[in-house]
Amino acid sequence: MAKLKLTKNEQKKQKDSLKRFQRYLPTLMLKKQQLQAEIRTVEIRVLDLREQKKKLDEDFNKWVAIFSEDGVFTPDILKISSMIAGEGNVAGVPIPLFEDVEFEVSEYDLVEKPFWLDLAVDEMKNALSLDLQLQCMEEQQRRLKKELQTTSQRVNLFEKIKIPEAKANIKKIAIFLGDQQTAAVVRGKISKRGMETPARSMEEPVRSMETPVRGMEEPARSMETPVRGKEEPVRSMESSGK
Repeated sequence: MAKLKLTKNEQKKQKDSLKRFQRYLPTLMLKKQQLQAEIRTVEIRVLDLREQKKKLDEDFNKWVAIFSEDGVFTPDILKISSMIAGEGNVAGVPIPLFEDVEFEVSEYDLVEKPFWLDLAVDEMKNALSLDLQLQCMEEQQRRLKKELQTTSQRVNLFEKIKIPEAKANIKKIAIFLGDQQTAAVVRGKISKRGMETPARSMEEPVRSMETPVRGMEEPARSMETPVRGKEEPVRSMESSGK
């Protein structure tokens, strides 16, 4: 199994595959239903033909002793000259269709041959015709069952493997791409903060240079204090003169 590529192109490919599987699945399921219905019809027909053949065989048991007579019912009396068959189609499956069968009956002397020979020839025609019909229906059944098996495998493949697998791959790629996008946003923010840090560090020396200026203002203020102190004696002398 090829390794899954966690890319946007692969995500699109998986989505296209999912759409294709979901579009084909209903068609396959419909075909499966048609095949199942047709197989049931053919099975009923096969059972009916087998029942007819069973009944005919039971009737033939009454003729066993007669057929054992030498030189009466010889193999060359009745032959199949041709079988007329067509071809049908069920859910895209070609199937044989029995239409008719033609027999070739050899001429025989009605005086020398026993009277039951005509009846035996007719019964043999029915038996051979039933055999051919049954063979045709069984071939239909075989082909339809084979196609049903293939179709069922495809339905299971799409429904239980391909569609869940495509959905899982799409989800996996979406999660990976989402993580990648989130990681890209985080890296962008980290990079932006990294660019802001040097700018802030350049502002610190400017602030530090402002501090001594403020410090120089304090001595100036302290020098003003003694001047105010000298004013007090002057005021006191003026008071005594008065």
